[in-house]
Amino acid sequence: MKKSLTRLSQILHLCLGFVCYAQTTVSDYKKQALDAKSARTFKTYSNHAINIILFVGDGMGVSTVTAARILDGQLKGNSGEENILFMEKFDHMCLSKTYNIDWQCPDSAATMHAMMTGHKTKLGTFGYSKEVIRGDATSLIEMGGAAIEQKTMLEIFEKMGRATGVVSTTEITHATPAACYAKSIERGYKSDIYLAHNTAAVKAGIKDIARQLIEFPYGDGIDVALGGGRYSFKPIGRIDRRDLTREWTTKKSSAYVENLNQLENVDYLEVKQLLGLFSNGHMSYEYDRKIKAPETEPSLSQMTVSAIQILRKNPNGFFLMVEGGRIDHAHHASNAYRALTDTIEFDNAIESAYLTLSEEERDKTLIIVTADHSHVFSIGGYSKRGNPILGLSGNDIFGKPYTTANYANGGGYTGPMININTSEIKNGGQEWLSSLQGPRSYSGSWEYLNFGNDERPKLNNSDVQSPDYIQESLIPLRSETHLPIIAVW
Repeated sequence: MKKSLTRLSQILHLCLGFVCYAQTTVSDYKKQALDAKSARTFKTYSNHAINIILFVGDGMGVSTVTAARILDGQLKGNSGEENILFMEKFDHMCLSKTYNIDWQCPDSAATMHAMMTGHKTKLGTFGYSKEVIRGDATSLIEMGGAAIEQKTMLEIFEKMGRATGVVSTTEITHATPAACYAKSIERGYKSDIYLAHNTAAVKAGIKDIARQLIEFPYGDGIDVALGGGRYSFKPIGRIDRRDLTREWTTKKSSAYVENLNQLENVDYLEVKQLLGLFSNGHMSYEYDRKIKAPETEPSLSQMTVSAIQILRKNPNGFFLMVEGGRIDHAHHASNAYRALTDTIEFDNAIESAYLTLSEEERDKTLIIVTADHSHVFSIGGYSKRGNPILGLSGNDIFGKPYTTANYANGGGYTGPMININTSEIKNGGQEWLSSLQGPRSYSGSWEYLNFGNDERPKLNNSDVQSPDYIQESLIPLRSETHLPIIAVW
């Protein structure tokens, strides 16, 4: 059975090798032949990794990767469909389902806890076992509850004498990076200001997330932390008025930076521990960074390379988590352009990390690329090849154009229908009709209504491809939601 499955895998890889590129030139055929030859061998590795780089594209589901791949190719002047992201060149890939102990659709706190500890926990929390109750300090075992602390991979690496680091385009105290180094009954406890209202937690001595980063108790402390969230570390953002950035620099061979110029001037031979906070809140989306802050904020790629320069000096190895955190935020805002361009930069960071490593280091490094959850972002329609992925796909039944990229929720059109024989009005998509083996729209007796001011807008290609365009949604919500399935490389 194993041999037959392996053979099937080889056949599928071989087939995929031939459909991966448009057959338009001799060079295309040659490239396909090389890819097909490579696909015949399923690669295995016997080397023992001492370094781990975990890339987390927050909210980067399968549809996001697909759309980003096409957009990346189109931005390079090609049709886009034949493009391959760097992460897709990895030898192994799988799909993963994600959920929390208490929620079918997960959040970033509990999913990152699962990645870091190997255990699931409850939504909005990290660092504690599944018995924790969000925001309830009495659920912890030392206070008579049942929840206990669980060790993270980063903590284990520090205890082993290895180097550790976290990099993110979000606040460094945000759920994903924080779950690497902190324990919290509430993901929002970024500084003591956000914790102050919970008197039971304050009385119990629970520390805010920023303080936990500075006072990290394992090994010699975290070696690299780069991202946003300066507010939580400075006196203006803290009730205790502590300047945690200054406290960081009291450690031997440490440095603190606040902008790209300072980061570029770090002496990697001398500095062993580096803290970089490049904005008061989250860092800019990559599209906005290039326009508004190219000289002040580093890109995710630049932060990743800087982190590796520090961590690689430890002969025992290192663990580094790199998050493309604002992919998620743009999706919540139903803004596909920023979500996809941040995904492209996330992929650039993966390639930059790989190229920074020497051949010897690559043989000792395990690189994993994943997401923590997906989004209800979809791409569909019958578009011709090369059609802009953020452009118009076709027309609806009223002759109105619709876009290839859409969201299932975030705002939208409900689609009422009228029976042309009886004038009865009902919703077209809520009820399964056994006689039709499908929705009401299957019947020629029912037609969609077009209610004047409630009709869909008349879209045009110029508007929908604008970086600021908000894609249409079916269900009206203030913020678009997560989806629980991802791909892992």
